[in-house]
Amino acid sequence: MKTLALGAALCLAASPLAAQAVHVDADDIAGVVTGPNGPEAGVWVIAETHDLATKFVRIVVTDDRGRYLIPDLPKATYAVWVRGYGLVDSPHVQASPGKTRNLTAVIAPNPRAAAQYYPAGYWFSLIHVPEKSEFAASAADPNGMSPNVSQAEWLRILKSGGCWACHQLGSTGTREIPAALGHFASSVAAWDRRIQSGQAGGAMLATVNQLGRNRALAMFADWTDRMAAGEVPPAPPRPQGIERNVVISEWDWADPKAYLHDEVSTDRRNPAINANGKIYGALELSADYLPVLDPLSHAASRVALTVRDPGTQPAAGVGMPQPSPYWGGEIVWTSKNNVHNPMLDERGRVWLTSTVRPPDNPDFCKAGSSHPSAQLFPLNRAGRHLAMYDPKTGKLTHISTCFSTHHLMFAEDANRTLWTSGGGPVVGWLNTKAFDQTGDEEKSQGWTALILDTNGNGKRDAYVEPDQPVDPAKDKRISAGLYAVAPAPDGSIWGTSLGFPGALVRLNPGPNPPETALAELYELPLNRSGEPVEGFSPRGGDVDRNGVYWTALASGHLASFDRRKCKAPLNGPNATGQHCPEGWTFYPEPLPQLRGVTTPGSAEASYYTWVDQFGVLGLGANVPINTGNGSEGLLVLKDGKWIVLRVPYPLGFYTKWMDGRIDDPNGGWKGRGLRGTVSTRAPFHMEGGKGATSKVVKFQLRPDPLAR
Repeated sequence: MKTLALGAALCLAASPLAAQAVHVDADDIAGVVTGPNGPEAGVWVIAETHDLATKFVRIVVTDDRGRYLIPDLPKATYAVWVRGYGLVDSPHVQASPGKTRNLTAVIAPNPRAAAQYYPAGYWFSLIHVPEKSEFAASAADPNGMSPNVSQAEWLRILKSGGCWACHQLGSTGTREIPAALGHFASSVAAWDRRIQSGQAGGAMLATVNQLGRNRALAMFADWTDRMAAGEVPPAPPRPQGIERNVVISEWDWADPKAYLHDEVSTDRRNPAINANGKIYGALELSADYLPVLDPLSHAASRVALTVRDPGTQPAAGVGMPQPSPYWGGEIVWTSKNNVHNPMLDERGRVWLTSTVRPPDNPDFCKAGSSHPSAQLFPLNRAGRHLAMYDPKTGKLTHISTCFSTHHLMFAEDANRTLWTSGGGPVVGWLNTKAFDQTGDEEKSQGWTALILDTNGNGKRDAYVEPDQPVDPAKDKRISAGLYAVAPAPDGSIWGTSLGFPGALVRLNPGPNPPETALAELYELPLNRSGEPVEGFSPRGGDVDRNGVYWTALASGHLASFDRRKCKAPLNGPNATGQHCPEGWTFYPEPLPQLRGVTTPGSAEASYYTWVDQFGVLGLGANVPINTGNGSEGLLVLKDGKWIVLRVPYPLGFYTKWMDGRIDDPNGGWKGRGLRGTVSTRAPFHMEGGKGATSKVVKFQLRPDPLAR
């Protein structure tokens, strides 16, 4: 059969379709994709090779006449095939750059076969969420949900507070029960066993208990049973318009037992930094090295990480409730550093959130210290700190911080301040200019509590604590710690505060941040019944050059918040969260809504929003982009409309961050692009199963689907 299929593809070169053939350069592969009814528009053509230093893939989309052109391929032999909605994969054919290769698409024999290529979020949308009426009765029903939780808050736990924060629901690895788990009397029993698997089993159990264990297991079992019986989600639309201009490149890196969280390729403040340079990743929890990719040589390597104190314990622990169906009882996550988020500076150095010692803080962080921040708000423990790797010298520098870190980002100030999230009741920073000059980690760091100006006098005064009522004569401290962090061009610092309904925090550091910093709190709007007006529960977010904040919501929205639209005073006794509903705008993401949910939004569970401040993708400045974890691609909001940049291979693309780099400012579309990495904690859930590794994924937009 393979010989016949290859012969059919080759015969197309002599058919009338030859007149449509695309001219190829020496480093291109091009041709026409046809099916039984003629040219196949809006389908993907995938070229994959193992001939380079690491596995390499490049993917394009056909135009409205079924034509494709895969540009600028490294010299190698490629397997080339067609994948698309309504199809099953065509036979792989061999091709080399400089050749025309026409391809025959294969129509899916039935809806179930076609649906195997749909993004995970479409399968996830088949879950039937408990109706709102069940939540009203939950306090009296021991088999129902956890008491005092609304349907919206329950969705937050499922989507951004628990399951989806680590991996997809709806991938093949989650919508089917692995045979390796064994045989069970019911799907409920199978789900009860599967969530106890591996080193994440304890966390998964905790999440299901939050959801109401019995009811959640029944829901997952019903979902599994309906899909096993043949139920399939609605078909996604094929790529249209700009979506057909995308060129996706992929490189393998890391190893099958490790998982990535983020990557970094350039300086956020200047995307021309590190042009054509190496890309660095962060292996949260899993392993103590930085994965490194050289995109010019197509080679992956590693930078070893160390801790300052050898007594530092592995972050993931060494136990598990039940063995993994993939790794058995093997402890696969061993990292002490627990690197989470990397950033490059103007010198091309890699700054990291990284554990460097056990959590008990040194004396200079605590009460009785002379440190300016400790005198105002002493800190006893910090779970993760900072590190810096200099590629020019190969040196790794540990930086012990009094505050915990999670995300980090450089401000555009003279001190090159590195702001961090993850500090709980405080926001912390490192003056990197001072650190470079002195090497003194104690004097170069600082932190501040989050204080609202509730007396409205424009300065920081004595304050009441978070559990105390507002006193109009005083300020008020809040405990809305930052998850995301994003310095704005005006010098303010923005971030998200997780939870329900969740909030944004804007910090004005002032001239001496430990003493002068003032915060503003903007919650997601609630109606008089305490229900969300539309969207709820932010996770990752970013600010644009105009000071507008953009964030992904658990409700399946991208939201923007424009402080300039606020009508009420931004400080004073009433400025405690619900005082600017008019600042919010909501954009439902392009997936179906979950069954049983009648409120606005979608099944999407985007992890983070990144703003293309400098127009690196080619669609203009200040374009917000969601990670599209359910859609298995990037979701670009342009002029109020969605552009879906789907990654069709391997199935299961899930990223937590991206950045944009300009390698050649005069190179047009070829000189720029966005980069992300596969960030799921379970790469073995992806297409390929056990043995699949994370990848660097590059997105470029050319002027049309055939541009070289």
